[in-house]
Amino acid sequence: MNNQLAGTGALLRLALRRDRVMAPVWTLVVAMLVLSLPGSLESVYGTVAERERLLATMTANGSLRALYGPVFGDSIGALTAWRGGVFAGLLAGVMSLVIVVRHTREEEESGRQELLSAAMVGRRAPLTAALLAALTANAAAALLVTAGLAGRGAAGALALGLGIGATGMLFAALAAIAAQLTESARLAKGLTGAFIGAAFVLRAAGDAGAPDGGSALTWISPLGWLEHVRAFAAERWWVLALFAAASAAQLAAAYALAARRDVGMSFLPARPGPARGRLGSAGALAWRLQRGALLGWSLGFLAAGVVFGGMTDGATELVGDNARTREIIERMGGQAGQAGQGVLADAFLATMAGMLAMVAALYIVSAVLRLSAEESGQRAEPLLANAVGRLRWAGGHLAVAFGGSALILLLAGLGLGIGHGEDIGGAVAATLGQLPAVWVIGALAALLHGAVPRFAVAAWAVAGAALALGWVGPALNLPQAVLDLSPFAHLPKLPGGQDPSWAPFVALTASAAALLAAALTALRRRDLAA
Repeated sequence: MNNQLAGTGALLRLALRRDRVMAPVWTLVVAMLVLSLPGSLESVYGTVAERERLLATMTANGSLRALYGPVFGDSIGALTAWRGGVFAGLLAGVMSLVIVVRHTREEEESGRQELLSAAMVGRRAPLTAALLAALTANAAAALLVTAGLAGRGAAGALALGLGIGATGMLFAALAAIAAQLTESARLAKGLTGAFIGAAFVLRAAGDAGAPDGGSALTWISPLGWLEHVRAFAAERWWVLALFAAASAAQLAAAYALAARRDVGMSFLPARPGPARGRLGSAGALAWRLQRGALLGWSLGFLAAGVVFGGMTDGATELVGDNARTREIIERMGGQAGQAGQGVLADAFLATMAGMLAMVAALYIVSAVLRLSAEESGQRAEPLLANAVGRLRWAGGHLAVAFGGSALILLLAGLGLGIGHGEDIGGAVAATLGQLPAVWVIGALAALLHGAVPRFAVAAWAVAGAALALGWVGPALNLPQAVLDLSPFAHLPKLPGGQDPSWAPFVALTASAAALLAAALTALRRRDLAA
């Protein structure tokens, strides 16, 4: 066994060095999602009566429970766990899958793992180092959450911190299995991401039908387990044993699979084949490579739009006469200072349209950075050695990325209109109106790939910063100068609100075009990545 783990320490140090920027940023985002909530919740629900009213409303409103889950207590700590626990656990899962796949399947796909394995490196060392790197990040997030909320109750803070960290490690173990089954890092991430999405859907479906969270669907989902830790509300410590048992079983399966395959191989190999017929062009190949991901995003955005649209009436009921909550929603929806229930509904729809657009920025970054994956995986060089220019090759992927972002926002708008049951055209205009900001972030990702491919991964930080500013900025009442750092802050909020001006749409679209031109120029002039 010692020989099997030889070199684990060196590989762990290498992984932590490579993740010295990404992992701390992810950890802080996970922790701050939770730690930013108590102050704003206290200003919104400062009295016991307001918190009791919230509990009664959530018990009666299935659509809001589907998004946030049931409320198990009326303390600020319990409301913090309710409002941010599931989302923090979801982000911890995404962080974990990125770390594990990066240091397992990506290393094998690039050929670096084969070189390392030729030295004094045990067979189980790479997987162990990747899992320890994920454990380090999740432990740091758990520690930050526990320390930050300790003043609200030490037991509750510890329960929530451990629950979030355990959720992240469970999905890390799942990513370890996916890395053994699949031949590409992209497929391993997609498979694990699909399971994370399924966990959220199962929890949402279960919570929508059971006010106390006791549905069988909720108990099937690890995110449902995180709810049932019940931090700050008579903690259920035994639920953490479910995480431990599930993680142990998955880790055993991952190690068993790793022992039965060669480096670079997989149990679900890709099907090679010549590019014929519809795959006879660079654009068609880009479509073939990205259509599966686009289909998944499209279905997810359509479903999310329907859910958020259906929540509109319930959200306005939840807000009621709470001035602080109304102020936050109206500020996020661009209609601060106006009055009326219809205005509040428009502000909520505008807020949801903006949030969906910010998530769409994650799609466009992933689609654009497929160029980086093709280049670093040495699949671009053989293609470009033929009668295919760099601009045609890059243009195919960029067309899918930018056209795909328009498609998913169109479907999100349709979903919002269908779910709300009113003004489908206005809902579509609200989501498509955010498209220029999404394109700016996609163009920045293209520029990073074209000019400094080594730092192309920084595009994720750009998209994450825009999402964070839009999500917590208004709630924290950040200065407008800070909010303006996001391109989304410069677009009118639809539906309702002020009469839209064409100037910001034109300016952001022109900026995206200029950034794309600079990206393609830089790509033509530099060498391909080795």
